[in-house]
Amino acid sequence: MDAHKRIRDEVRGWPQVEEAPHRFGGIEFRLGRRELGHLHGDRLADLPFPVRIRKELVRDGRAHPHHLLPDSGWVSYWIRSEDDIPGAISLFRLSYDRAVAVAEERRRRAGGAAVSAATLDQIDGLDATFRP
Repeated sequence: MDAHKRIRDEVRGWPQVEEAPHRFGGIEFRLGRRELGHLHGDRLADLPFPVRIRKELVRDGRAHPHHLLPDSGWVSYWIRSEDDIPGAISLFRLSYDRAVAVAEERRRRAGGAAVSAATLDQIDGLDATFRP
């Protein structure tokens, strides 16, 4: 299946994404200091989201609660066949687009106050745009 390679090639192709070993095994993808998510081989992707987005992703069947931290914002996405690869990439893209939007907002504020809840709500609205 080689899901690992296909997902890795796609995600590493996005601007400013870096890859590093993950502290619990596998590889992680980062945008600056922010982890976008990580892969454990060909079978599992774990990605961080705010709890409200995690709830929506789980409710819609796009991901499962994290296999070890089910009450956190993290989700787990099990890759059982090649048909699951686009779903994994879609979740990494959602994580990436949120990270880019937050970074742009921080740059716009030039080191000022943290991103407001209203701004994050606008960013969270991007989710509907990237549904398969």
